[in-house]
Amino acid sequence: MRVGCPKEIKNHEYRVGLTPGAVREYVAHGHQVLMQSGAGLGIGADDGAYQAAGAKIAKTAEDVFAQSDMIVKVKEPQPNEWVQLRDGQILYTYLHLAPDPEQTKGLIASGVTAVAYETVTDERGGLPLLAPMSEVAGRLAIQAGATALQKAHGGRGVLLGGVPGVLPGKVTVLGGGVVGLNAAKMAVGLGADVTIIDRSIPRLRQLDDIFNGRVHTRYSSIEAVEEECFSADCIIGAVLIPGAAAPKLVSREMLSGMKKGAVLVDVAIDQGGCFETSHATTHADPTYEIDGVIHYCVANMPGAVPVTSAHALNNATLFHGLQLADKGLKALADDAHLRNGLNVHKGRVTNKAVAESLGYDMIEAQAALKAA
Repeated sequence: MRVGCPKEIKNHEYRVGLTPGAVREYVAHGHQVLMQSGAGLGIGADDGAYQAAGAKIAKTAEDVFAQSDMIVKVKEPQPNEWVQLRDGQILYTYLHLAPDPEQTKGLIASGVTAVAYETVTDERGGLPLLAPMSEVAGRLAIQAGATALQKAHGGRGVLLGGVPGVLPGKVTVLGGGVVGLNAAKMAVGLGADVTIIDRSIPRLRQLDDIFNGRVHTRYSSIEAVEEECFSADCIIGAVLIPGAAAPKLVSREMLSGMKKGAVLVDVAIDQGGCFETSHATTHADPTYEIDGVIHYCVANMPGAVPVTSAHALNNATLFHGLQLADKGLKALADDAHLRNGLNVHKGRVTNKAVAESLGYDMIEAQAALKAA
């Protein structure tokens, strides 16, 4: 198969869909790899590194899209990319379609087979291709929140770890999944006073055991969310419903009860955000203020640390990527967990959460593949 990897074009996105190490694996499986020139510069990999790994170099993204059977990316295709996709081609990347009706329309119109990293599952019910970026984003969320809390950046002027004689900053983490766990680890490491809110009591028990009493845990209710957010200096939005739009846990009205200069970090912004007042921002202009509360809503947070992120992502996506390259659509038919990643196929939405969020009639992935 001809596997193509264009350069990412989203604002300040320096990750790359294929590292040189991943290219070697595809080549070893007998596939041709076409890299856009400069695609790996953000992780310190020049065209020579890719050529040494066995890839061919294309001058433009248009060449990559036109000549490849499968496109491997990091972020969702932008408007000038999805118009280059075509029927019979496989797209393998993060999609986050639920809050993005225009991209969904573009993928449907293209006829492409779109496999989303974020909805591929494993035998434990986890999301193995989303997990590494959730780990990165969770850890970055605390760094971002700590920076935004500085007075020069519009925040309250609170040091999360405090100092002897002065109480530490208070961090509230909404959601105890991979993002929330990693955010809490970083916040605890800095010495902050941390509370994790989740609606799963078994998960709260796990978190209590993991942190051995160093964090507070609370069951998610309207009252608990309000109380913790009103007292917090930094709130991390870390909720996830796989494939679906994130629930709005913090309303506009609640901002008036929060501390002036408090910081909201919405890690769920790729799925529409879990704060009512969230809208996507970029690394170039990451924050904005509403009612005295600072919002950090960068939609590609791991792009800030591309060397770590790209290698972690490739470690997670390589196995299924090779399956797709080796077997084409048969890989989706054979592997139920990979098939869960199928979001759009030949003009039809095949993911229930996406269909419900955007009002499409859904066709089961297995049925769509058989019909094709």
